[in-house]
Amino acid sequence: MSIDWAEVYRTTFADLVRFLYRKVWDADRAQDLAQEAFVRALGSSGREPDSARAWLFTIAANLARDEARTAVRRRRHLTLLRSEANDPPAARDDPAAELEERERHEAVRRALESLSERDRDALLLWDAGFDYPEIARQTGLSPTSIGTTLARARRRLVEAHAALEAEHHAARR
Repeated sequence: MSIDWAEVYRTTFADLVRFLYRKVWDADRAQDLAQEAFVRALGSSGREPDSARAWLFTIAANLARDEARTAVRRRRHLTLLRSEANDPPAARDDPAAELEERERHEAVRRALESLSERDRDALLLWDAGFDYPEIARQTGLSPTSIGTTLARARRRLVEAHAALEAEHHAARR
């Protein structure tokens, strides 16, 4: 049975971009990486995967990992300000609201980054609509451990976010 790539694109692209955005924290780069994942999937020869969606997320995760390694190398060689790490919210008439949204966005980003790669991947895959067996295949975890892994990852995310919020409020005093 041949994969209908147009249908896979329509049903998967937005989830793939959201998944990648939470890995690279740059909306444009996430879209570029999602497109690259499709290009690589379409350009590969050989046996078709059992699940095109899962295969695309695997390709995308590898692209994001490569992107992160490249960014680390770049930072080692350059001493530039990290303004590119902030994906500023859309401009508004209320600068205070914009600042508050930017601070919330940064706190969530930092909380996600504080998680282990396994926890972060499990949460991001779950958020992208994967079911437990799919998450297990993507992460290499046992299918019976996904519920526990997600519960613990959510708890760690909430705790990390709360700690960052407490730091932020303490710094404002």
